[in-house]
Amino acid sequence: MKKQKLKTHKGAKRRFKVTSTGKLMMAKGMKSHFRRRKSARVKRQFDRMQEIHESDTKRVKKLLPYS
Repeated sequence: MKKQKLKTHKGAKRRFKVTSTGKLMMAKGMKSHFRRRKSARVKRQFDRMQEIHESDTKRVKKLLPYS
């Protein structure tokens, strides 16, 4: 009997990227909400991807089994 394939969580697939070194990256939320009152520095920081906190990596890796 063949072992079943694990399914990728489609929401997690869109939200997280895995780097070549294996780090999990995410984009911050609240990018476009009240954008005019945010400083230019803050708006630039929203463009960058952030590394996921180490306490969340195990949970996210379970959602992305083949990454």
